[in-house]
Amino acid sequence: MDQYGVFGNPIAHSKSPDIHHFFAKSTLQSLTYSKFLGDVDTFELQVKEFFREGGKGLNVTVPFKERAFNLCDVVSPRAKQAGAVNTLLVGKNGQIFGDNTDGVGMVRDICENHGQSLTGKRVLVLGAGGAVRGVLEPLRNESPKEIVIANRTLSKAQVLAEHFSQEAIPVIASEFDQVTGEFDVIINGTSASLSGDLPPLPESVIHSDTWCYDMMYAKEPTVFLKWAYELGAKGSDGLGMLVEQAAEAFFLWRMKRPDTGSLINKMRADLELRHC
Repeated sequence: MDQYGVFGNPIAHSKSPDIHHFFAKSTLQSLTYSKFLGDVDTFELQVKEFFREGGKGLNVTVPFKERAFNLCDVVSPRAKQAGAVNTLLVGKNGQIFGDNTDGVGMVRDICENHGQSLTGKRVLVLGAGGAVRGVLEPLRNESPKEIVIANRTLSKAQVLAEHFSQEAIPVIASEFDQVTGEFDVIINGTSASLSGDLPPLPESVIHSDTWCYDMMYAKEPTVFLKWAYELGAKGSDGLGMLVEQAAEAFFLWRMKRPDTGSLINKMRADLELRHC
């Protein structure tokens, strides 16, 4: 039976085995998927050993995405832009191929699952860490009018803005409290809201039709989403992104695209049930 898995540290909380076993069952694929605690000193050796023993593919999560990128023999264009990979597979020649499915997973969730268009929109992205870097290329490919990256440390946002900006689609860096104007879409790529913190944004960034998205998810709306809802915005958390990025990885491995809607609904119901 083909072997797949996910490396991370910590990893006990990972829902990836449940997700991929659901995909395998729904697409009639025979495989196993396990989670592995990555060792900060020997991660690269662990990955090579997994493939040497016949493993077919891996997901990689925090804190190993950048190290996985450097481990690859070949990377996709979107992974190269992100400077990180979350999906690995081994070719017939033994070469390790890396891809980053985070951004396409987020965009698919926003545009297909929630029916939002990013084309021609003014988009505000909060944060300048690895999570944001991984989604900027697919986000830019949707042809927004403008992307503003807001971050507590301006220099980090500037690095991303310089890397991803194009003449047709400007990418602008800003500090949180210096953001000006209204935005059509606001994406929270920080983890601050789960710890009860809220980026110090001016309320003027939201208008009556603003749609807000938090890459994090929880049973209750995150602090960021509560703030947005109180100001009249609509939006969603990132549970769908988790499922969609996994579906893209599954497609890369098996060339089968699983249905995601039923799994998102099931996971949402399970999440609510566990917190009753």
